Amino acid sequence: MPRPEPPPWLSEAAITTAGRLLAGHRQAFDRPLMAGVENGRSPLQAAQELFVAATVVLAHDGGADPQLIYANRAALQLWRRPWNAMVGLPSRLTAEPAERHSRALALEQARRRQTLTGYAGVRIDSGGRRFRLEKARLWTLRDGGGQPCGQAAAFATWWWL
Repeated sequence: MPRPEPPPWLSEAAITTAGRLLAGHRQAFDRPLMAGVENGRSPLQAAQELFVAATVVLAHDGGADPQLIYANRAALQLWRRPWNAMVGLPSRLTAEPAERHSRALALEQARRRQTLTGYAGVRIDSGGRRFRLEKARLWTLRDGGGQPCGQAAAFATWWWL
């Protein structure tokens, strides 16, 4: 009997991205993204725990118009999108047009510094509902060779507007 396909957040690519998210956060902030997740966990276990974490975690690639490459369950619920609609979405579309310039400035600042803490901004879910996030951490993702390959964000503080 063939093995069923894993959910997309447990694909080989997503597990690799989850590992990069966890390692990158530790490197950027000298602390784990989530307490206990990195200690003694297999890459699969770490990816599972990151996906179900209460903290919103997402990442985009390093392209000219970056596309989301990861969103955990908290992010999918907040933006009210399934994985296949969120991953691959140009990340600028997570914010309404009036907020995209300030978002781009923060991402550029995070890129130059490799990190940014205390970021706040307004975002919009798939139905047009606005929310404010605060105390977000942004950091650079690195590939297996240590080269920048995208950016990530994590936050736990947000509310509907």
